[in-house]
Amino acid sequence: MSIRNEVPTQEDIAKIDPLALSHMRPDWSASQPITLAQKRWLFAVVAGVAVAALVWPLRTAQVLIAVCTALYVVIMLYKFIVIRASLSPSALLRFSPQDLVACEPREWPVFSVLVPMYKEPETVKQMVASLEALDYPADKKDVQILLEADDDATCEAARALSMPQGFRLTVVPPSFPRTKPKACNVGLALARGKYLVIYDAEDLPERDQLKKAVLAFESSPDNVVCIQSRLNYYNPRQNTLTRWFTAEYSAWFDLQLPGLAALGAVIPLGGTSNHFRTEVLRELLGWDAYNVTEDCDLGVRLARAGYATRMLETTTWEEACSRPAFWIRQRTRWQKGYIQTWFVHMRRPLALLRELGVVNFLHYQLLIGGVTFSVLVNPVFWMMTLVWFVFRPEGVAQLFPGPVFAAGAVCLFLGNFVFLYVNLLGCCKRRQDSLMWWALLTPFYWMMMSYSGWRAVIQFFRDPFVWEKTQHGLGSPAGPAAVRRG
Repeated sequence: MSIRNEVPTQEDIAKIDPLALSHMRPDWSASQPITLAQKRWLFAVVAGVAVAALVWPLRTAQVLIAVCTALYVVIMLYKFIVIRASLSPSALLRFSPQDLVACEPREWPVFSVLVPMYKEPETVKQMVASLEALDYPADKKDVQILLEADDDATCEAARALSMPQGFRLTVVPPSFPRTKPKACNVGLALARGKYLVIYDAEDLPERDQLKKAVLAFESSPDNVVCIQSRLNYYNPRQNTLTRWFTAEYSAWFDLQLPGLAALGAVIPLGGTSNHFRTEVLRELLGWDAYNVTEDCDLGVRLARAGYATRMLETTTWEEACSRPAFWIRQRTRWQKGYIQTWFVHMRRPLALLRELGVVNFLHYQLLIGGVTFSVLVNPVFWMMTLVWFVFRPEGVAQLFPGPVFAAGAVCLFLGNFVFLYVNLLGCCKRRQDSLMWWALLTPFYWMMMSYSGWRAVIQFFRDPFVWEKTQHGLGSPAGPAAVRRG
């Protein structure tokens, strides 16, 4: 059900099906995390490796290490290709302040803004002020603050404010699963705009972002239905963790995603500041309410349907998670969502290959599968490297025949340098020179990522739909003010 012009009642909202994708296209939903056929394949592979390890232990270990090392080399080379592509003029859509002035006066289309919130009463006032400050006609903004009916604190904080023109509260009835995409699907059904964007509660988008997104759509081919803005953090120097997080985000949103866009690759979307053509989003049945990284999944579904995503040179500032416990929960959710997405779209590999094409199919495997592979096997290789350098046991040396040892050495020295250098480039591109020294310590950050990755695997099989929410409001109070001044 779609209600677009009238003011909806709670009865109207209750009629909306936020799980439409899982009902109408269950093959594209993570409502069934792993199919029976996939379980059989997984069991067969694990059983086969276990039997081989019992019968031929040394040879099996050598083959596994050779395969993992080869994948490391491929991922390293892939990083080179993507970063090189980020230098292309087509990597980012750019619009100057003069471009915005030159197109005035004009009639701007209605732009819907969805802001899902849960247990975030402390961010309501900042969020409303940030969206009100956007340089877009007030009568063309359609802002929905999506609240959960049982979140009394946030509902009270929102209702206590005097809402600007174009802002409205949408209260989502409680139901399973308790996820952000489920709330966004309700907002999508009620959206009135030609275009639609998602913002998180703590987001501070640049003031001209909506106008730039409109120009980006109007200057792009019809198959471009998503414009992804860049994300970065307003509290990078709060502590060591926020410095590492900022370096990672700078590399991802300023280098790797633009590189993927230039290559015409599948783009795993960020969870916020992705702008859509509303009708196409409805055509695709919105987000998968069962996927805990619904943004990554939607990016793949867009590509499978023949649509394209482009990157826009504009930034939304967010709060970097500053406490390790909350960071681990957030990263666990992200990595679990990547696992969900990989299994969902690999249910019919030949259909995925046909719809994406060979090149994009390989992009998908390296982006979605490669991320999980790296964080899971890293601790194994770190441990073997440590044992080799400290004890020099003969057994470890036998695991690395000549060519494998050479490739492993390349990965150890050149590969790790590449991954560090990408973060350094990201800091440099963002002119965050003071973070570059901290980026040299990111191997400790990688250890946290691997811990979160193994936690995600366990959670995927034990509790696939649990949403470990990111805690906001822990950043430096001066952060948002500094961004506004800038």
